[in-house]
Amino acid sequence: MIILPYDIDKKNTWNDFVRIAKNRHFFFYREYIEYHGDRFEDASLMIYDDSSKLIAILPANRVGQILYSHQGLTFGGLLMSDAMKLEVMLEIFKALQLYLKAQGILSVVYKAIPYIHHIIPAEEDRYALFMHNAALISREANATIYLDEPIKYSDGRKWSIRKAKKEGIDLEQGADFKTFWELLSSVLYEKHKVKPVHSLEEIERLALLFPRNIKLYTAKKSGELLSGAIVYENSRIAHLQYVANGALGRQVGALDLLIDHLIQSVYRSKKYFNFGISNEEKGRVLNAGLMDQKERFGARTIAYDTYEWTLA
Repeated sequence: MIILPYDIDKKNTWNDFVRIAKNRHFFFYREYIEYHGDRFEDASLMIYDDSSKLIAILPANRVGQILYSHQGLTFGGLLMSDAMKLEVMLEIFKALQLYLKAQGILSVVYKAIPYIHHIIPAEEDRYALFMHNAALISREANATIYLDEPIKYSDGRKWSIRKAKKEGIDLEQGADFKTFWELLSSVLYEKHKVKPVHSLEEIERLALLFPRNIKLYTAKKSGELLSGAIVYENSRIAHLQYVANGALGRQVGALDLLIDHLIQSVYRSKKYFNFGISNEEKGRVLNAGLMDQKERFGARTIAYDTYEWTLA
């Protein structure tokens, strides 16, 4: 087993492997990882077998004596091809333990890739974490609709959508990220006194880099933006990355109508429609109201788990 640090000369090799990984996601491409590269000390790794064949990659950054997989991503464990077998993964973890200790790393904070993002089953790493006594340190409640089954909205959600349909609201895919960002920033500051994780410049750049994956949808009336959503689209899943609903949008149910449109029309052929987490403090505090809003669309809970693997 050979473990090498990622460097810019391996960019094409890295990206080629992401394309064939059985747990791939577009934000594992180097162009996405590196859009905020100035914020993190990259410590990504590439793992080869004894025949010098690339068999796994690990997006990661380092802070002191801790390796994170990856602080700049929602999740980011080992990516592997469909040829990966469990015994090989156990060997990878043994090799990682030796390699990382030699680099002065004392522990690994590992954000496992949730199964809803897998193309085929890919939890060999979770078993290896268990075998190495990794501790679960965070479990966040993520709300997801399984689109292969009938979707069951609450009565209140159905009523809101019916009401919105009478308002003459225009639903469309757009490109005016600036106007949406103004609405989003205003709503986030008003409700939570926070800013979006991305800046406008960052999200515009990412949308240009990944036009098939990052899309803006809006609900307008007489040309006025009422609500909007930025969707991160992967091969089998559509994820609501950002949503914003203005005062008038809340009055007329514009966001409910927009989300219904995404679920029932735009992304009906996907396997999952994902709303994201409803937690704070590593999952220990549940935002029950936010989760209830998602559950009224028929979403149910998927756990997003983070582990700490102590290497000593």
